[in-house]
Amino acid sequence: MTRVQESAGELLRRWRGHRRMTQLDLANRAEVSTRHVSFLETGRAKPTRAMLLRLGEHLDIPLRDRNALLLAAGFAPAFPEHTLSDVPMAVVADAIRTILDAHAPMPALVVDRHWNLVDANDTVALLTDGAAHWLLEPPVNVLRLSLHPDGMAPRITNLGQWRAHVLHRLDHQIDATGDAELRRLRAELADYPGGIDAAGPGPALVVPLRVRVGEHDLAFLSTTTVFGTPLDVSVSELAIETFFPADGATAEYLAAQHPRSDH
Repeated sequence: MTRVQESAGELLRRWRGHRRMTQLDLANRAEVSTRHVSFLETGRAKPTRAMLLRLGEHLDIPLRDRNALLLAAGFAPAFPEHTLSDVPMAVVADAIRTILDAHAPMPALVVDRHWNLVDANDTVALLTDGAAHWLLEPPVNVLRLSLHPDGMAPRITNLGQWRAHVLHRLDHQIDATGDAELRRLRAELADYPGGIDAAGPGPALVVPLRVRVGEHDLAFLSTTTVFGTPLDVSVSELAIETFFPADGATAEYLAAQHPRSDH
């Protein structure tokens, strides 16, 4: 079935609805009239490139979708898209590699907007050891790898709690982006066994990842880093996930796996 291409006005209306904003809300934020917003959405007025970029910013539309909005109106995309191997991305690629290497012996990885693995430091292999080979073949989806019964799931000792955390985080990401691929991924993950334990074993400020590595039970706290004010589609969609020891035993284990030499 051929999908009908949405017009710029239809895209604006859809994103405004997704953001739960009225035409008055958007008009006030963009400092234009409600009548103008209405005319743009219905196609009675032709938007300028500058106006689409302005509305896209106030609607907090992802850069990839702002390009789609411009294309729908007959304009060229405003934001480039590169891979990390492209020459313009050399500075970004070097920065990512520096962060990953400096974070050792603690695990760190980089994912794209769909949670596909872009890069990782060597310590991540400790967590994924024992996973089925097919889950480790590119493109590796780190959420699928962590929750699949053939992946890390059998070694995650707080699986129900971690599943609840992952699905809740995906819900927020889907709400922000409206990404259909993320919706499909969430539906797949929700069908995996493992249960849901939103409360966990006791009071906690953050949800740890507790995973068995050999005879050791390790616990990690995770943080997410994104690039500030990105002007490239790919850069805007990258996230660096870093893991820190949640207890002394985990810190000692990691230090033993990666002893630092004295200079």
